[in-house]
Amino acid sequence: MYVSVTGLKGKGIIGLMRFWLLAIPSFKAVQRADGILFWEVKTIKGWHHTLTVWETPKHMMAYRKSPSHLKAMKAFPSIAVGKVHGYDASKVPTWEEALREYEEHGRVV
Repeated sequence: MYVSVTGLKGKGIIGLMRFWLLAIPSFKAVQRADGILFWEVKTIKGWHHTLTVWETPKHMMAYRKSPSHLKAMKAFPSIAVGKVHGYDASKVPTWEEALREYEEHGRVV
């Protein structure tokens, strides 16, 4: 399986509002995405994290090309700062495990 962890922080109040307007359709799309095994969002110390687990990296990449996610990714530089990390796993990680991977290996976007 393939794990994807993101952490984003809105740029000011306008950026945060735009983030949520774009995030909600993306959250709805991930629930219906082919190959999704687990998804959850969590806010920790002002950072909005997503944790998704996919059958394969191809499933995650297909979701990344969905209209709602593409729209959010295009707007990202003007509305937020953050990091992403993806990795192979043999089981669905806990939040602690996933965030540890994210902190150690995440790349700035």
